[in-house]
Amino acid sequence: MTMSRSEVLRASGPTSASRTRVKVGVDERGIITAARAEVVLEAGMHPGSPLFQAMLMAFGPYWLENVEIEGWEVLVNKPHVHAYRAPGAPLSSFAVESLMNEIAEMLEIDPLELRRRNAAVAGAWRADGTTLPVSGNVECLDAIEQSDHWKSPLGEPSGPGKARGRGFASGMWRNNTFESSLDLRLHADGCVTLTEGSVDIGGSRTSIALQLAEVLGVHVSTIQPVVVDTDSVGFNHSTGGSRTTNVTGQAAILAGRRLVEEMTDGLAELWGADSGDIEFDDGVFLGPDQRADFAEAAGLLSAAGQLPTATATVAPTVKAPSYAIHACDVEVDLETGKCDVLRWTIAQDAGRAIYPPYVEGQMQGGVAQGAGWALLEEYWYDEDGVLANDSLLDYRTPTALDLPPIEAIIVEVPNPAHPFGVRGVGEASIVAAPAAAADAVARATGKRLRDLPISPPRVVAAVDQAD
Repeated sequence: MTMSRSEVLRASGPTSASRTRVKVGVDERGIITAARAEVVLEAGMHPGSPLFQAMLMAFGPYWLENVEIEGWEVLVNKPHVHAYRAPGAPLSSFAVESLMNEIAEMLEIDPLELRRRNAAVAGAWRADGTTLPVSGNVECLDAIEQSDHWKSPLGEPSGPGKARGRGFASGMWRNNTFESSLDLRLHADGCVTLTEGSVDIGGSRTSIALQLAEVLGVHVSTIQPVVVDTDSVGFNHSTGGSRTTNVTGQAAILAGRRLVEEMTDGLAELWGADSGDIEFDDGVFLGPDQRADFAEAAGLLSAAGQLPTATATVAPTVKAPSYAIHACDVEVDLETGKCDVLRWTIAQDAGRAIYPPYVEGQMQGGVAQGAGWALLEEYWYDEDGVLANDSLLDYRTPTALDLPPIEAIIVEVPNPAHPFGVRGVGEASIVAAPAAAADAVARATGKRLRDLPISPPRVVAAVDQAD
């Protein structure tokens, strides 16, 4: 089936429209004493909105002892909604973070310091009855506070009728686990085919191959990752929820260890030794009187008619949430309402960055999408419920002209549930991005807008409105 761009926009479904009502009580030091949220999400023609995620992530960055969250899903005569990066979380985060920034203004507390005083850390009780595992929430706050961006002055507006503001927001994504499977096949030259079912949507071929290479003690170029269909490998859950590098990576580590065991048993037979007498370290097999690196061992086993394979399936249950903190500078033209992003810095906990360039790319991509959500992107329906802006001419997304280089600070607080400390990184980056941009506009204009996107007409209407 081939669809035009207009058909894609009209029929494939956006993320949910939402309405969130938040109430937070604090003492004179800004410590949260109670919090409540009512989250309403539009689902389209039948149920299935990301309501649970929106509810669970709403107060994710905060330590709460008294909290109540209610959620409603509303069916409307529109296409069914679909998942969009960190489904549901940016919606509720926008409301909560906007209110927290208002509280910081009222109490004259630095917004970063307010988050530090209320930061969720390991052991924090959460609204769904679970407790927070080890995470990098505070470390990300520290990274932003120590960044050149946070320490630099905002600077003067570029001309008359313009104003600048610096926004701040914090967000969390839970990072899913579920099940992953993969197979390994050794070749005579020491290369290994890694057969996986996790679709590569963010560089996961490389990140999984790197984890396997670490276990085998070989260069990553000898690992050949292949993504196959469901008839060719064991069950894999969806490639989403920021689970792939973590969970499929754990499957690769387990399968790699099993492959080494198979190779050790084969070499023991060839060398006339017990398997327990052969050691494997950093890609080298050491027997009582023999030595072979990984490729040599593969050649020996191949010549003897042995080429081991290994398979693994994992289904971890311990999630490893990731936090991301944003600082955003904007300049607003008070006459036209146009908002220009001047600078953006994000600090995010990656657990351990398996391949830092890809991690930075995920962080920057989330910021870019979040900026579009905050300032540009909107579905317009006419009175008959027909989408009016069903082209990329009328549906504005950010381009390279709309954003500055995005500064990414990778924070590494290892996930104890992963052998290498990995956390998912694909989604936390977008959660608080709309709220950060909105806060920057509020500080520039003195008007806090509560609807997204913060388009020029809305900015002009807010500026013209009397206090």
